[in-house]
Amino acid sequence: MHRARLLIFWDYDTQWGTDADRRRGLPVQDQAGGAEYQCTERLLELHAEYGAPACFAVVAAAALPGARPYHNPAQVRRLHADGHEVASHGFRHEWIPELDLRALRNMLEQSKRALEDCIGHRVTSFVPPYNQPFDYPSGLSFSRSERQAVPHDRTGLGRLCEALHETGYDFCRVAYRSLGERALDRLMGRPMDRPSRLRRIGQVHCARLNTPCGFASATLAVVDRAVRTGGLVVAYGHPHSLQSSGAQAERWLVPFLEHVRQLRRAGQLDVVLPRDLTAGVGCS
Repeated sequence: MHRARLLIFWDYDTQWGTDADRRRGLPVQDQAGGAEYQCTERLLELHAEYGAPACFAVVAAAALPGARPYHNPAQVRRLHADGHEVASHGFRHEWIPELDLRALRNMLEQSKRALEDCIGHRVTSFVPPYNQPFDYPSGLSFSRSERQAVPHDRTGLGRLCEALHETGYDFCRVAYRSLGERALDRLMGRPMDRPSRLRRIGQVHCARLNTPCGFASATLAVVDRAVRTGGLVVAYGHPHSLQSSGAQAERWLVPFLEHVRQLRRAGQLDVVLPRDLTAGVGCS
């Protein structure tokens, strides 16, 4: 049985993410860009208090010199200085399925370079904006919406991972679900989330999301199951939602971090970073 491990991600979208959502016609929080920075300061305090490292997936344009709400390179550098991992979350929070191969490679290279120039350290992990693409035929996952929106020269998960490897990344957080998993979800009336293991798509190590967004009881249930059975848990939230009333709010995060601390002290759980997994620590 593999030891229970937990990855905690924060998708640091900033104003670039808010603007990208608005262009796509998605609901937006108008103050999300500014709230990102204030809430991230609080997150850094909480993660230091509970001794839990996290991976901050940063929209790389925010790491360039400039003013808020679009830029905050000093805070991005602090994420790294405080011992957290900085991953790429695209350059301007792009919707990846619509990118052709050339645009995809350019975005990955530009994002990596901006983050590395900011923090002075290699960036080798990637978190796709919107958790897409879902389309991955090799994993029996097919996205009708992605195929309808981009019928030609579409980027699926296989192409993304190939481009990641070519541009120097070795980890990606993914969110595809197979036809069988989707059928089971429908049968049970809810996502049947469970601990998983690190996988490889091409030459890239991939961790699949297996908790709902946030840190409420459903996410805690997957953590507790991993303690019993072993496996990897992937949890995530958005800094600007720390002030919300939903599952990403501080009122849920604090009990979650306390529970995780107790499990760590009991030797039942490890909190890891993507760079730990790709370095071979506890890899499946």
